[in-house]
Amino acid sequence: MPFKTKALQKTAPDQPFRVTEIERRDPRAHDVVIAIKAAGICHSDIHTTRDEWGKAPFPLTVGHEIAGIVEAVGDAVTKHAVGDRVGVGCLVDSCGECEQCLADEEQDCLRGNVGTYASKDRDGSITQGGYAEHVVVDERFVLGIPEGIELDVAAPLLCAGITLYSPIDRWGVGEGKAVAVIGLGGLGHMGVQIAAAKGADVTVLSRSLAKADLAAELGASRTIATGEEDWDAELRGTFDVILNTVSADLDLDRYLRLLKPHGAMVNVGLPPDAQSLGLGSLISGGKVLAGSNIGGIRQTQEMLDFCAQHGIGAVIERIGVADADAAYDRVVDGDVKFRFVIDTATFADEEVVPST
Repeated sequence: MPFKTKALQKTAPDQPFRVTEIERRDPRAHDVVIAIKAAGICHSDIHTTRDEWGKAPFPLTVGHEIAGIVEAVGDAVTKHAVGDRVGVGCLVDSCGECEQCLADEEQDCLRGNVGTYASKDRDGSITQGGYAEHVVVDERFVLGIPEGIELDVAAPLLCAGITLYSPIDRWGVGEGKAVAVIGLGGLGHMGVQIAAAKGADVTVLSRSLAKADLAAELGASRTIATGEEDWDAELRGTFDVILNTVSADLDLDRYLRLLKPHGAMVNVGLPPDAQSLGLGSLISGGKVLAGSNIGGIRQTQEMLDFCAQHGIGAVIERIGVADADAAYDRVVDGDVKFRFVIDTATFADEEVVPST
């Protein structure tokens, strides 16, 4: 039978969060019922609920950085058992049959994947995310969280972690490679840790040196302040890969000049406006300007296992359910190091506002 669970819900872009009850589907044979313990706040959640990426399907519960414990499984589930530590990221379904799905690249499903929230599910309903006490997900899209990573620091890995692990893997970041990470925020701090653990020499490019000590603690060999005049004068031709994690306007030509011949600048941030580029910056040295989103389920599990092996987790600030609105404002203001994570146990302290 379908069941209700407490959740944080937005009813409009200008409305605060409210605690209400949402309905989760009757678990199917291949479904896993997860008791959510921690839910990370991603900037994508903010963009969505503020209608910055188009009109959202309100009322809506967001959240795609989910960590918890398996509470029940369907009769046909083979990958997970009651009591397992698990996570759910940005995807909850795909066709499973197209070229991309068969290549373990479900994020690029040619028939369209189903996102964890604000997405049309196979039954026509709108998916509701992880700012809740429970979620029901097909076992194919449930990840195992290894022992050694606490659930709250693991939750952001399901989006921020894979968002950086995927291009680091694809572009061969490792021993002998020089890598620059633009921005030391929720995404950038994961990129520094993963690239350093892969054996790369990591430089952080940040507007100031305010986070230089933090960058060093995470594995960076140096921080360069891009707010200073001629900051790049001695950096031209330095890097094999540049990971751009910021969603801001950049002088792309200037950054591309920092690459070695045949180097790649990979963008994981999404600026609101179109960016300008002179093709000469690409043609000279045969450089690459690329984009990257998340990764498939196989690669996401690989990322979690890698992080467990190397003791990597997100740097987080734990908050209660009642703190979500204030946390959103602080994310926009850049006032978090580096990811807010909602402790869902605090739902117990909140009264339910009936749905309208």
